[in-house]
Amino acid sequence: MRLSVIMPVYNEAATVAKAVERVRAAAPDCEIIVVDDGSTDGTARQLDASLPQNNLKVVQHTVNRGKGAALRTGFSAASGDVILIQDADLEYSPLDYPRLLEPILNNEADVVYGSRFLGGPHRVLFFWHYVGNKFLTLLSNMLTNLNLTDMETGYKVFRREVIQSIRLKSNRFGFEPEVTAKVARKKWRVYEVPVQYHGRTYDQGKKITWKDGALAAFYIIWYRFF
Repeated sequence: MRLSVIMPVYNEAATVAKAVERVRAAAPDCEIIVVDDGSTDGTARQLDASLPQNNLKVVQHTVNRGKGAALRTGFSAASGDVILIQDADLEYSPLDYPRLLEPILNNEADVVYGSRFLGGPHRVLFFWHYVGNKFLTLLSNMLTNLNLTDMETGYKVFRREVIQSIRLKSNRFGFEPEVTAKVARKKWRVYEVPVQYHGRTYDQGKKITWKDGALAAFYIIWYRFF
């Protein structure tokens, strides 16, 4: 099976080149699709320095449209049999790829979530972020009848026919509850595996805020009933 790695990027000039390098080291034969979502900090220059490479494709959004929109662009461009989402901020390690891919390669899963809360090493950071993540996962589980431990994880892996069959609409961080609700509705086989998590502080460039958490709760309810 060929792997496509989709990397949505917005103002990650400090980390995007290293993120691409780590993906290449972990999966040398994979297809890497970087979607630059209207960055204004020099991210495009860092990506240009990584080209030309046969397995790297860069797609540009002229304006910032949000993570969900960037992912839709990446999904539509992917040619691999398996599609993996990789953030460019170095919070998630490509060394976990074998663990993430194993249930799909063994024909046990159609979708795999990499959980930050199943015992993998992680940086100790924000208590209220942890509480918010657990609350959103609980609310999502109540409405989807799944028993995930980390609905909001950035590591999600799909068979291509699964993700390309789902009509996605969210432009920002509503992608996570939306795709979870729609995977559950179609009764795809879902697995979770533990992953490392090297969280960032806001001084280091973390972007998600409490407003995104509040919107995520809204989207969990919206995509369950509408």
